[in-house]
Amino acid sequence: MPTYQEYQDQIAKLQVLAEQARQSELAEAKKRIQEMMKTSGLTIADLEDSKRPAAAKKQKTVAAKYRDPKSGQTWTGRGRAPRWLDGKNKDDFLIK
Repeated sequence: MPTYQEYQDQIAKLQVLAEQARQSELAEAKKRIQEMMKTSGLTIADLEDSKRPAAAKKQKTVAAKYRDPKSGQTWTGRGRAPRWLDGKNKDDFLIK
């Protein structure tokens, strides 16, 4: 039965072989990509244009629908209602 150290040595050898195989596969992939780019006439610049991230849409601000006449605070009607509206009719505070 092999010892722990023998297993560790085998693992180290296999890791070296795996990295060599990976590098070989990467080199082959690069060759295929270069051949495809030559036959189709693509350049690196063509590929970079497609990498641009889409512009983020700006969120529009929502106009306030309710106003507290005492403090002047406003609320859009979205999200959690403010404390000054607790137990009161929202329609009484509508901004006209």
